[in-house]
Amino acid sequence: MNSVEFSHVSKQYRLGQVGTNTLAHDIRRFWITSILGKDDPYLKIGETNDRTSKGKSEYVWALRDIDFNIDQGEVVGIIGKNGAGKSTLLKLLSRVTAPTTGTIRAHGRIGSLLEVGTGFHPEMTGRENIFMNGAILGMSRAEIQSKLDDIIDFSGCARYIDTPVKRYSSGMTVRLGFAVAAFLEPEILVVDEVLAVGDADFQRKAIGKMQDVSRGEGRTVLFVSHNMASVRNLCTRGVVLNNGELVYMGNVDGAVNYYLDTNISDVCTHTIVTDTHRKRQECDVMHDIQMLEVRMLNANASEMATDEPLQIELLMRRNSSNHTACQYSVVITDTTDLKILNIVSAPIAVPQDKDTYKVRLTLNQLGLPKGRYKIHIAVGEKDFAKALKNYDIAFDLLSFEIKYLYSASKKEYAQWMREWGIILHNQTNIKAEIEP
Repeated sequence: MNSVEFSHVSKQYRLGQVGTNTLAHDIRRFWITSILGKDDPYLKIGETNDRTSKGKSEYVWALRDIDFNIDQGEVVGIIGKNGAGKSTLLKLLSRVTAPTTGTIRAHGRIGSLLEVGTGFHPEMTGRENIFMNGAILGMSRAEIQSKLDDIIDFSGCARYIDTPVKRYSSGMTVRLGFAVAAFLEPEILVVDEVLAVGDADFQRKAIGKMQDVSRGEGRTVLFVSHNMASVRNLCTRGVVLNNGELVYMGNVDGAVNYYLDTNISDVCTHTIVTDTHRKRQECDVMHDIQMLEVRMLNANASEMATDEPLQIELLMRRNSSNHTACQYSVVITDTTDLKILNIVSAPIAVPQDKDTYKVRLTLNQLGLPKGRYKIHIAVGEKDFAKALKNYDIAFDLLSFEIKYLYSASKKEYAQWMREWGIILHNQTNIKAEIEP
């Protein structure tokens, strides 16, 4: 049975001013479209919604001819780069706005979490907002009361449940909003990228709950995320949007691979490290020693061979004179953030006669199969392997691609299948040294 049906759905927006510029034309548009149910007489063709180009038309198609169905109990991942139309699609389904053309049929109540604070009144307490949202979904007070303790416990906001929501942090608001959407038993659960606001513990709980409501309770979930690992783990089917158009629909692995193959930019060989690269830190970091720049020294990072050493140069800054040695940990993941290798260097000295210095890392015999990879780096004390002290941790610093089996023969490497598991071996060497 179909739970959601999108039938040739399109959504057009007008850039700049809204309206037809005259009251008479606005009234005529309302009469023809809302009363007579006919097509908009002022609808123009418009351009594709490509946010990277200026364009000539004042009309754009945020979505264009979207046509697919979702079965009851399915978990569908909506994938696409920023501006692809993912949020617009969910807003249409949640009836925040109406489609320009086409129809959407949803069989059952819809619980939506589209952005931080969706459906919450800032002046009302968390408890009052729970009852208000339940009433909007058509539930009785007794039904809401029976779920109240579960919602409060899951959200982790018990201490603040009788405090106005305007005083909540964004993370607390998302926690409570998701708990309300999940526990008030809508037949269709719509979740946008807001889970990225929550911490790691909440994200694990939220994904587990979405799996429970789909597999155990037979409810339908539409999930938008840029975290491809979460999409793979949670979803059974994937839909890829690009510039407002449906470009791929199929099993989740096929959808993720299609998105990554067509949307990953060129490899990154030089990065100036900023707070943006450090925002995913989940442990205490001292910042006594920090990375300023990271550079890959390989001649062609987009066509590397599996036997080619990986060479990385770090520009470091010493903020404290309390440390004489540290270690460097290089974590290599695939494009979905699945960890492949974690390699830790031996302790090396920290120069005491200068505040900035360079470190060269050489990683040998990685044994990586064909594919695109990302590099994350951590700097810590000489007992860093025990995770006692971390000076700096930064993510998504560099990327490279393995294409060949051997650098001498340029023979292409066979593709490693994901279901074979990650690569484990004991031949990896890493050398770290201070440059003169």
